[in-house]
Amino acid sequence: MQEYEALILVSFGGPEKPEDVMPFLRTVSAGRAIPEARLAEVAEHYYQAGGVSPINASCRELLGALERELADLSLRIYWGNRNWEPLLTSTVAQMRDDGVHRALALVTSAYGGYSSCRQYLDDIASALMAVGPGAPGISKLRLFYNHPGWVGAWGASLSEALQDCGSEPGPPQVLFSAHSIPVAMAQTSPYVEQVSETARLVAERVSLEHWQVVWQSRSGPPGSRWLEPGICEVIESSGSGTVVVVPLGFVCENMEVVHDLDIEAAAAARGAGARFVRARTVSNDRLFVNMVRQLVEERVNGAPALALGTDGPWPDQCPAGHCPPLAPQPSGPRLPCSTG
Repeated sequence: MQEYEALILVSFGGPEKPEDVMPFLRTVSAGRAIPEARLAEVAEHYYQAGGVSPINASCRELLGALERELADLSLRIYWGNRNWEPLLTSTVAQMRDDGVHRALALVTSAYGGYSSCRQYLDDIASALMAVGPGAPGISKLRLFYNHPGWVGAWGASLSEALQDCGSEPGPPQVLFSAHSIPVAMAQTSPYVEQVSETARLVAERVSLEHWQVVWQSRSGPPGSRWLEPGICEVIESSGSGTVVVVPLGFVCENMEVVHDLDIEAAAAARGAGARFVRARTVSNDRLFVNMVRQLVEERVNGAPALALGTDGPWPDQCPAGHCPPLAPQPSGPRLPCSTG
């Protein structure tokens, strides 16, 4: 087995004060010719939350949990973000200076896709190139959409949300929500199938018969085709009762959970006369943290690769060329799929 000396948590990053918001959004949208007015519009989502995304706080909590969970494996724990401090390149440079030669990377995404997997691999490769000689070798942990720990953590989260519904008449409407992506991008990745499989496995775990996968946080031009149905449209047509939203497309609390679900989807529910319940994300659930340990032990100790359903575990090395980026579209620029 390979010798590894460290684990690096690789995430999207997010602003931590109002002054960070516009620089952060400019970093996210660099090279995409996004109009300043559109960035200012998105910035308002952050300002409504005090200019702070919850994603960095979630990552810090996860880092603490991982340090405790992996203490006996003698792995140094690091953290680097794609778009905000601590930036991935700076962290990789620190790893080099600390004498780390080989490391594993945990990316805060469970699913295959360009923004959720391939782009992180490219980010790691770019950071290693920028650091240059002496940079550690970094191997990404495999996709975990059907790992028992991922499914179990979401099962626990959904069970808690269902308990919050109390004894209201009639079953709640359960919506599993994930980030929408362009249809053309979905056609070249396993993203939809993997999100749907996670939803099926979680529903099966809690003996849920009726549920639906919906999509949120679309950011493309009006004329482009993105995954549907949108969560707000589904809620608006659902009528009264209780709607339970499970944000299983996301590992950590982030602005697209806080704004797009807790504000926009909740408002859609109020407009429909429905009660809105949102399941918590699972980055600090004990089952999720233990899952990370199991993924690490697959690589460090040759432990069995665990998976539910019929797909089997995703391979350690993603297939060459999988999940390519979307070709430039004539309909204009868009904000990238983000979870900051």
